[in-house]
Amino acid sequence: MIMKKVMIFAMLLASATSIWQGCTADQEDWTNQSWNGQQGSNSTGTASGSSGDISDVATFDIALNENSLSESEQVDTDDEDYVENSTFDTTVAIVFANGSATATNVPEGVTVTSDGADVVVSSTIGGVAYELSGTTTDGSLKIYSDKKLKLVLRGVSITNPTGAAINIQSKKRVFVVLADGSNNNLTDGTTYSDATDGEDMKACLFSEGQLIFSGAGRLNVYGYCKAGIRSDDYVVIRPNTNLYVKATAGNGIKGNDALSIYGGVVNVEVSGTAAKALSTDGHALISGGRTTLLVTGGATYDSDEQDVVGSAGLKADSTFTLTGGELYVKNTGKGGKGISTDMQTYVKGGTLGIITTGSTYSYSGKLDSKAKGLKADGDLAISGGTVKVRTTGGNGSEGIESKGTITISDGSVQVQAYDDAINSKSHLYIKGGSVYANSTGNDGLDSNGNTYIQGGTTVAYGTRQPECGIDANEEGGYSVCITGGNLFAIGGGNSTPSGSNSTQGYVTTSGSISAGTTATLASGSQTMATFTLPASYSNGSILVTAQGMTAGSSYTLSIGSSQVTLTASQYGTTGMGGGGMQGGPGGGRW
Repeated sequence: MIMKKVMIFAMLLASATSIWQGCTADQEDWTNQSWNGQQGSNSTGTASGSSGDISDVATFDIALNENSLSESEQVDTDDEDYVENSTFDTTVAIVFANGSATATNVPEGVTVTSDGADVVVSSTIGGVAYELSGTTTDGSLKIYSDKKLKLVLRGVSITNPTGAAINIQSKKRVFVVLADGSNNNLTDGTTYSDATDGEDMKACLFSEGQLIFSGAGRLNVYGYCKAGIRSDDYVVIRPNTNLYVKATAGNGIKGNDALSIYGGVVNVEVSGTAAKALSTDGHALISGGRTTLLVTGGATYDSDEQDVVGSAGLKADSTFTLTGGELYVKNTGKGGKGISTDMQTYVKGGTLGIITTGSTYSYSGKLDSKAKGLKADGDLAISGGTVKVRTTGGNGSEGIESKGTITISDGSVQVQAYDDAINSKSHLYIKGGSVYANSTGNDGLDSNGNTYIQGGTTVAYGTRQPECGIDANEEGGYSVCITGGNLFAIGGGNSTPSGSNSTQGYVTTSGSISAGTTATLASGSQTMATFTLPASYSNGSILVTAQGMTAGSSYTLSIGSSQVTLTASQYGTTGMGGGGMQGGPGGGRW
């Protein structure tokens, strides 16, 4: 069950971040510590320009896509979160029409009262499903239930000008089933004047208990006062569902304890100040389907918190895990984040696309919220999937940032940012995969601890001095440590390996590159590594290493038609080394 998974996962989160001097230690591997949720089948990409070669990270866009997916799903017969594992022998039909509502097949133990089209259900028995249909422009549904219930939406449209459209005052499971082929609409009012004292009414569709969505229908939720959908417990979205949520004041979808998307199509638009498209006080998981989040609201000063709070596509107060499916986030709000987590973030598979365009929001000259792409207050681990991040909001708009350690061990990671493309407040590990990090105003790869290149293929661009393609905190006694992998770094400078545990050779030179060219490092007739260079750079400092390079050996570096022969260093050399690129366009010494 979901709550059992939450407890197990929470036990895995206890950790302390160690700080190592030099290149003498490796980090604890976080990539095996993750949420163990079900997965729906993956789907195809929908972000415009989100596939293909790495140069499209500078141009891809994100837009809503409401087209349904064809997904398969295996029902876990031991999991109570599947409606298939519960029995509902009685169905109460509630039909809204002509300013009123009627209920039929009401069993003993259930009472249904109505005032016009405002319906109140009270139930003390289990095994009851409530099937809604029809239309009202001034109505609502409130349910009190001592037992879990099934809520079937079969072509219903409810607008409540003075409160929530559906308000479930039960702490039990609510299975929201969207009848196949149905189209359903829920709309709340701009104020909640009909709230009952002592009861919560926090969203257009609100439940005190768990909300579990399934069924191959469609649900549109329009929240104009508070959240669109909210559970004071957790929210689960299963494959083949189709949800659209628009919230103009509060969050789009919030699950207090957890938020899990196993599949389906989820589109969320939020425009309120500091609003989050997806939000949870606990853990967030996406393992399938296609989720698209558009955020336009900016940051603000919260007098209660005495701090600045910003908007976000996805905000998790605990951890976030992506294991499959697709997640696209576009945030244009000032000081807004794409994804923000208070603890660890894990990307293990699937497709992740993030765009932020907002500048920094400042309050009183002392507090601010910076627009970042993917931000984790804990460690961040990428071990699979495809990640594309673009941030264009000026100083502070970093692409990927962790307040702990960043580890990339597999997958494709492509980042273009104004500020640091990839920034770790502790150590940065690249163990595998493909990494492209391009900063137009700061460092490509930046760590406040050591930067470890241990595998994979990395291309890193930084801007002019003192910014670097690859940068470690040398002032703090840290360094770049290369023991494997392929790296092409260019910038105003580069941190060169200085730790005694850096075992792989590297070469340095200077020169210019043109977008779309290819760099090749060779040992005699043997090609050691090939790099695609998506962006141009004039007269930069270049550092190159490839798997198997040894100090003292000669290597030929070719960039387009330019070529230079260099002798490899291993560690301890901080100078540029070698000569400028000779011959062909873009040559010359920097």
